[in-house]
Amino acid sequence: MKALSSFTKSFVFAARGIKTVWKEERSFRVQVLGAIAVCFLMATFSLKPWEYIVLTLTIAGVLILEIVNTVVERFVDMVKPRLHSYVGSIKDMMAGAVLLMSFAATIIGAIIFIPHIIAFVIQYAHEI
Repeated sequence: MKALSSFTKSFVFAARGIKTVWKEERSFRVQVLGAIAVCFLMATFSLKPWEYIVLTLTIAGVLILEIVNTVVERFVDMVKPRLHSYVGSIKDMMAGAVLLMSFAATIIGAIIFIPHIIAFVIQYAHEI
């Protein structure tokens, strides 16, 4: 029974961590709003199973990388009293990683959704 309690606690701790990132990181909130928009599009269009999988993994990748970025930034800030020239470059590299993932996510979303949007517009135009 104790193992189940420990297992449940791990979910509580994880939820608390996500709540902290949500409350304290504006970029995470923006990315979650983007993820919600993508989920809306996923529900709107009839996608192939692989498209759902790719989009879901992409959303998860962006959000997870943003959380990792936050962790690294906080850790580096914690060590900051022993300021090293790498502190700034570490933060810049992590921000760059999130930016690259966000660009990749945008490209993936465009590749998947643009054909569906074009087909919808063409179908709508024929109905007019």
